[in-house]
Amino acid sequence: MTASKPLVSIITPTFNRERTITQAVESVLAQSYPHWELIIIDDGSRDSTREKLASYLDDRRIQYHFQENQGQSIARNLALQYARGELICFLDSDDLWVPEKLERQVALMEAHSDVDVLHSDEIMIDEQGRELSRKNMRRYSGRIARQMLVDNSVSINTVMARRKCFDAMGGFSGRNGVADDYDIWLRFSARFTFLYVPEYWGYYRVMADQISSDKQRRFAANESIIRDFIEEYGNTLKPWEIRWGLARFYCRKARYFASAGKPSTAWGAIVRAFRYAPLDSVVWRGLYRVIFPPPQ
Repeated sequence: MTASKPLVSIITPTFNRERTITQAVESVLAQSYPHWELIIIDDGSRDSTREKLASYLDDRRIQYHFQENQGQSIARNLALQYARGELICFLDSDDLWVPEKLERQVALMEAHSDVDVLHSDEIMIDEQGRELSRKNMRRYSGRIARQMLVDNSVSINTVMARRKCFDAMGGFSGRNGVADDYDIWLRFSARFTFLYVPEYWGYYRVMADQISSDKQRRFAANESIIRDFIEEYGNTLKPWEIRWGLARFYCRKARYFASAGKPSTAWGAIVRAFRYAPLDSVVWRGLYRVIFPPPQ
């Protein structure tokens, strides 16, 4: 590839997604930017995923690799080993991209040599592909480690990252079995610069059997990820930034469990928030929500 047309490696792990995998592939084929390779890692599917993909493998840009079921993180790491591009993107097999995603991102990467990771907003769709919402969480640019302590504000399906980030800090840890995208972006935030672009680059499909829908398990994983990050990279933040982030994380946890009808867990979380930032107005508002949770 010439310097003006860098190769983009697209990583797609899949497991029993025969109903949606071809739509994901079609959204890659529809990209206005043609210089890409798509690396599909089938993580032990037992449905007709392989057969659904067969007709696409005549395109030399598309690779298909099968492994026994080991989890999404191992699948993504395997794809990183195959990837030849200097720019890396991720597309889950139940999600989609807008046709201009890669072209827009490559142009931004070329225009901003100081930026290491791009990300954007996404459109929520249902299992049939019907739009549900365009409401997104607040996202950030720059050195965003402090904000990332609060929550994962980086959508993996909208990311484009430079290969050097993975070369420097490794791939997905797989330690928690869930939220491994949060783990990697939080680690990257300790060293690299992010740019949030307020555009819609992808469609996120809400599925009944998604691991990410288990909020209780996700909070536990996030807490573990945050603790590991502080232990390893806490020196990249000021002490007040760590306290600020942890107070807001525990406020978020408290509000969720209060609204979910689990007051003991909510109270435990809000007490921890007060330990980190007793004078912060956000913590006091969190306390109000624990005492007076919204109706379920």
